[in-house]
Amino acid sequence: MPVSTPPLNPVRGPRGLPPLGHLFAFGKDPLGFLTRLRDDFGDAVTWSLGPRRSLFISHPGHIRELLAAREDTYEILEIGWAFRQITGQSVILSKGDDWRRKRSLVQPTVRPRQVRSYADAMVECAGAAADGWRDGGRIDVRREMALITQRIVLRTLFGNDLGQQTDALGDAMDVAEQAVGAELRGIGLFLPAWVRTPSRRRLLAAVATIDGEVHRLIGERRDRTGAVGDPAHAAEERDDLLTRLLAARDEEGRPLSPKEVRNEAVTLWAAGHETTSTALTWAFHLLARAPEARARLEAELQEVLAGRPPAIDDYERLTWTQQIIKEAMRLYPPVWLIPAVAREGATLGGTRIPAGTIVWCSTWTTHRDPRWFPEPDRFRPERWDADAPDVVPDHAWYPFGGGPRTCLGARFAQVEAALVLATLAQRFHLDLPDAEVPPRAGLLLQPATPLHATLRGVNRQPAPAG
Repeated sequence: MPVSTPPLNPVRGPRGLPPLGHLFAFGKDPLGFLTRLRDDFGDAVTWSLGPRRSLFISHPGHIRELLAAREDTYEILEIGWAFRQITGQSVILSKGDDWRRKRSLVQPTVRPRQVRSYADAMVECAGAAADGWRDGGRIDVRREMALITQRIVLRTLFGNDLGQQTDALGDAMDVAEQAVGAELRGIGLFLPAWVRTPSRRRLLAAVATIDGEVHRLIGERRDRTGAVGDPAHAAEERDDLLTRLLAARDEEGRPLSPKEVRNEAVTLWAAGHETTSTALTWAFHLLARAPEARARLEAELQEVLAGRPPAIDDYERLTWTQQIIKEAMRLYPPVWLIPAVAREGATLGGTRIPAGTIVWCSTWTTHRDPRWFPEPDRFRPERWDADAPDVVPDHAWYPFGGGPRTCLGARFAQVEAALVLATLAQRFHLDLPDAEVPPRAGLLLQPATPLHATLRGVNRQPAPAG
């Protein structure tokens, strides 16, 4: 539902400490700090992160306007040295004509038709993990979800699970995610590129591990594509994301360079792996504390699937499963903070924003705003029922961003999360302690403590014969 955009009237936030401003308060507890800005000062609050003037906005109307703005009024903020080491100048950080070219080349690889073709791999990887689980066994939920989603993204991106390299690449990506999160919350955000802290050295080693394997795979795939001769034919013969990236051509017939392919492949891998595994981890945590929601999920899986594994044609019928994922991503949005930089002439709500101002919006605070979500801290998947009385305004829920820079992999992530949840939940309950788990705001919003679950097998009723 569209929501009217009110006039924007920024108020001055809490006093900072020159020259770092609110860096320490933000770094110590970013979620609490941003929530206090909203609750104590309103929908538009000025503050400072280091020497940079910042504006924090919370109203969905202003957020929609910001995310839909033209790039000649707002541009992306390049967050830190660490993040650039992972993604390079991929579509996430590109600007202007370079961004438009890369988006046009990458977008076809994750269109609904392509996502549909990856559904079998999603279910098979989740099923293989469940085959290794045992009734009464114990698992680290985050690690298990990460292993499943990593196998999925490696299979759909590179065409195989990379065997022994899978664990090494997963460990390298964990190091990279931690390094980015640490930089975002601390003084490292302002350190020059030449400074090599221990965290930065660990990150460079992790990126070298990632690059070594990715470049090897790109080289192998280029050789195969060259042997076929026709890149488009090669993409049809081997339907994975890497082959499609190599086969992509812009309007002038130019392919992505090897470095560009590396950047887009690693970006797709990081987004497809970490975002979905995080959402699934939180979903199982929430389900363990909501027996009625779990019972409704079990009933839906039995009704729709009748004991067989899910398939892409089941996705639209698994409405409660989708609502669980949607509600988990409301309460614990993996991407919790989105910044943009105002350019000359930028406005919000009819108010001029000084050029150079960093404008921030946070899914964490908007998704938990009682104006848009009654009982905002409660896990209530029923709030997404088609006939729910409370209508959610546009951009009160936006875990994948919005506007022209909406996450390209949104459809992939939503289908993947629902099919993996359905595959695992029809076979096992994950029993977790009935305790609140605090989130840790790094690059993504992860549980601050390990989640260890006891597995309890579910007796599935087989589909009727004939």
